[in-house]
Amino acid sequence: MVTQKQRRLWAFLAAFACVMWGISGLFAKALFNISPEITPMWLSQIRMITSGIILLIAAGFIGHKPIATMKNKHDAWVIIEYGVFGLLPVQLFYFIVVQKANASIATILQFVGPFFVMAYLAITKKQVMRNIDILAAISAFIGVVLLATHGNFNSLAITPEVLFWGLLSAVGVATNTLIPIGVLKRVSSLVVTGWGLLAAGICLIIVHPQIPKIPNKPEVWLLTVAVIVIGTIIPFQLMTNSLRFIKPSTASLLDAFEPFSATVGSVLVFGLIMKPMDWIGAILVVLSAMALNIMPKKKIKKRK
Repeated sequence: MVTQKQRRLWAFLAAFACVMWGISGLFAKALFNISPEITPMWLSQIRMITSGIILLIAAGFIGHKPIATMKNKHDAWVIIEYGVFGLLPVQLFYFIVVQKANASIATILQFVGPFFVMAYLAITKKQVMRNIDILAAISAFIGVVLLATHGNFNSLAITPEVLFWGLLSAVGVATNTLIPIGVLKRVSSLVVTGWGLLAAGICLIIVHPQIPKIPNKPEVWLLTVAVIVIGTIIPFQLMTNSLRFIKPSTASLLDAFEPFSATVGSVLVFGLIMKPMDWIGAILVVLSAMALNIMPKKKIKKRK
């Protein structure tokens, strides 16, 4: 039985995982500022392949049999699709926005992802949208518009290119959520994510095999390791294990710590200037995404 103390501890650790994801965007921004040779493509390749291998080794050590999983053709194809159409866009496009803008904008735009999930389910599964879903979608749209314009509707505060890649990253969040649902019911999340990351990394190498001339500086490799360890391996483990002790809805609400930490870090470290309309837009997007997790309490009918 899960105790209240365990719930509090793992809720804190889940929030800490989200903070680590937010901070990893700052590490990536620092990397991109060092040299133009350090690209989102290169960082995505090395991050996904290294993380994938480490997660699969860890899965093997605890007896989750990662090799046996890929012998099932159906599961293998779903995991590859998850990597190529889920993990790849959610990471590569995110880093593109970090490079061209900042970690704050990249993280906030990813919070639009749940609305693509909602739209997909409404169209394909005929899932009825609640009033709160519709209001949240409108609120999120207003938030993105405010972020994109600073509230001045005659001009864009962020380039159309940044908005394009940011929204594609949000689509990646949706596919990242939807594709592996069936497999995750049968296979360890460590194995699914490990193979997915590896498949995505290999796909990127096939598409872009050129290796850039990365500056051989200690700070480059320290920041790269930080992105891999602090931005992938540790938070993934914390969040996955926390779901044994806290509700998924609680974990989703704690996701708000990711854009918060990315925004505060961008302001403090990189001197990002956030105007009042930017803060309002960011809060609208995050609160709207959190509102999707609000579930009405079921009324218990009393017998007369």
